[in-house]
Amino acid sequence: MKTSILQYAALLAVTSLPASRAWLPPVDKIRGVNLGGLFVIEPWMQATSWSTIGCSAYKSEFDCVMNLGQEAANTAFQKHWDTFITQDDITQIAGLGLNTIRIPLGYWIKEDLVYSDSEHFPQGGFTYLERVCGWAKDAGLYIILDLHGAPGAQQADQPFTGQYASTPGFYVDYQYERAYKWLEWMTNVTHTNSNFDTVYAIEVVNEPLQTASSVTTMIDTYYPIAMSRINSMEEELGVATSKKLHVQMMNQKWGSGDPTKALTDETYAYYDDHHYVKWTPGATATRDAYMQHSCTNDRGGNTPVVVGEWSLSPADEDGSEFSIDASDAVSWYSKWWAAQTISYEKQAGWIFWSWKVEKIGGRIDWRWGYQQAVAAGVIPSDASEGAKSTVCDGY
Repeated sequence: MKTSILQYAALLAVTSLPASRAWLPPVDKIRGVNLGGLFVIEPWMQATSWSTIGCSAYKSEFDCVMNLGQEAANTAFQKHWDTFITQDDITQIAGLGLNTIRIPLGYWIKEDLVYSDSEHFPQGGFTYLERVCGWAKDAGLYIILDLHGAPGAQQADQPFTGQYASTPGFYVDYQYERAYKWLEWMTNVTHTNSNFDTVYAIEVVNEPLQTASSVTTMIDTYYPIAMSRINSMEEELGVATSKKLHVQMMNQKWGSGDPTKALTDETYAYYDDHHYVKWTPGATATRDAYMQHSCTNDRGGNTPVVVGEWSLSPADEDGSEFSIDASDAVSWYSKWWAAQTISYEKQAGWIFWSWKVEKIGGRIDWRWGYQQAVAAGVIPSDASEGAKSTVCDGY
């Protein structure tokens, strides 16, 4: 029986949202981490794992599996899934005052959606997804299941889609249909498998193209039908109103257009805002400008919204002002972490990218890894401390 996690009184009190828009977990703010690199590997942040699997010569999971062969790839990827995130990781996450994990997934985790004659992805991942969700439930963590890699790839030349596609092929009806089937299946799993009891949201696609004119069918067709198919599955299962899932879409700030444009009912709509300051136009790459930006930006727009990806990486990662080897680096980055959490907690909260990283550019860069940033003394051992900070006084 699915735990009743959609009680919303606490969040309603702090966000002043209408009741029909406030179906969120009973916590004051979302504070979480992404389990990036578990089920969708991104070589730039996981060079060691990528090499261990045998993929160092390839750009994406698709390319690697095609070249390794299915059986060898399955064995190698299953070892990765078994070891990259352990129960100890989940225990650590909960112990740091975090309450949510976002799990990036590829459509290929539902293996009957894969075209066996032309698509190549590792098999066997669902068993490990079930396990990590069970650990999260036992630890009291809420879960967002994110369709990170969509059928046909939602962006070109991006390993986070699972393939290094020369053109994005997602934005057509037959690929949408594969995604709908994935969403229906995941909705069914969430409500019928007790390991998924603390899943409260499913994200229908991660980081689509940012040119609204290129994705009109996504706004006009995919989003409303995705929501309808999820809701219909819940109706078929007889899911109580208090236990229905949120349906998450990228918010208008992402640049793909207004996700609400074709929605007829926003009751369970929930929005995702990815805010990497390093890539934000107008955010000058200086310490003071970054603090000014973070302290004064409330990330408003479509609500309720959570900042589902962000980091401590600056535009000039190795410049003297931002070097992690600077004598005051830990102190300054700690202030900037707090400033960003203050900004994002003006909305529903935040989910850091990512929980852990391996060597980036030959070094462990804690600006991308929450676990490593805590160990370095940059992030406190209680995630709620950021919002209590006075670092934004004077900005």
